[in-house]
Amino acid sequence: ALTELEPETATVTRHGETGEIPIRELICGDIVTVLPGGRFPCDGEIVEGESTADLSMLTGESVPVSIGIGDGVTGGSINGEGSIVFTATKVGGDTALAQIIRMVEDAQGKKAPIAKTADKVAGVFVPVVIGIAALSALIWALCGRDAEFVLNVFVSVLVVACPCSLGLATPTAIMVGTGRGAELGVLFKSGEALQALAVTDTVVLDKTGTVTEGK
Repeated sequence: ALTELEPETATVTRHGETGEIPIRELICGDIVTVLPGGRFPCDGEIVEGESTADLSMLTGESVPVSIGIGDGVTGGSINGEGSIVFTATKVGGDTALAQIIRMVEDAQGKKAPIAKTADKVAGVFVPVVIGIAALSALIWALCGRDAEFVLNVFVSVLVVACPCSLGLATPTAIMVGTGRGAELGVLFKSGEALQALAVTDTVVLDKTGTVTEGK
């Protein structure tokens, strides 16, 4: 969802010629034009034009910010009512949006304290369940039941106990939680932060623009 904030192409002027190119072909120093309502394809500095920019995807601010010559633009943000020409300063993996994407990926990959606890429990639970399943199968085998019945008993114990779900549930919940938060503009730096939020009863903010509609 975050990568979809980037436009697929950019209008670039090179050697006096202007044309559309894929954003992956952008290089620092390119002169890029963004029409009203378009998304900025990379980070840069304005050299021509005045407009406003919707930076809510980056800052949470709902009110568009005025921009003009000398101001910076952020890839993924939306241009307002005026045409803007800017020089690309950061492209590809160096843009602010790319860094946000990496941060979300890192948060999804890091284990929260509860996940480490679940792993420890699973480390004991899994071999115990396998042992019980094997013992159950062995008892029925000694009682003279056929191989198909014994195998069904072994598998049934594993399925009912389902040790895999214990190890999978927590990391899955963290990935879904951080991913859904990112879609809504809420970024978690780590699984620890997501877990801490579950017991948080007070949130202190240093400004109001990020949680209001500017009214």
